[in-house]
Amino acid sequence: MMIDETHRPLRDPAVNAVIDRLAAAQQYPPDDPRARLERDPHDYSEYGYSIAPQQGDLIYLLCRGIRATRVVEFATSVGMSTLYFAAAVRDNGGGTVIGSEIVPAKVATARRNLAEAGLADYADIREGDARATLRDLGGPVDFALIDGWLGVEPSLAREVIEIIAPQLRIGGYVMNDNAEPDFLAYVRDSANGFLSVTLPLHGGTELCVKVA
Repeated sequence: MMIDETHRPLRDPAVNAVIDRLAAAQQYPPDDPRARLERDPHDYSEYGYSIAPQQGDLIYLLCRGIRATRVVEFATSVGMSTLYFAAAVRDNGGGTVIGSEIVPAKVATARRNLAEAGLADYADIREGDARATLRDLGGPVDFALIDGWLGVEPSLAREVIEIIAPQLRIGGYVMNDNAEPDFLAYVRDSANGFLSVTLPLHGGTELCVKVA
């Protein structure tokens, strides 16, 4: 089945223009740090590791469907996912995207991209280690994206989901892009209160819902 790339759920031309620019500029270095080796994310500050537009469309649709007003993401990078989240909470009547990004240059870039899209008022990007910046989200959140820096176990994804899960409301979603084995073990353990499924997006996207 062919996907109609012209049919987009997010219909704001200003937001889509920034998304299209970021998608066109996406590139990866020869020594791809996504290979689950220990590397310093600051060494890759010029590369904007981001979700794919198809994942963004799903984020936007799900957030609109559950009337999300408070969402969280790890990591923000240059703000691609933030744009989808911020547009959704705006279109739901208002809200906040809480983002975390450890590389200062990417924080600055993400803020510029949000401002260009007219969404700066809907994002709170916290600079620093997500294990500290996301420890207190100020109340229950509706949706979480975990798409951060890869490394050896315990992965940051596993550490961050353990921090975020108690702050996610029942019926809230978690999306994970990198399929870290210890993250998958956590969300697939029924004792932790999630149901999850692997979607055929961007090489495999885990979508989870908190049910207990």
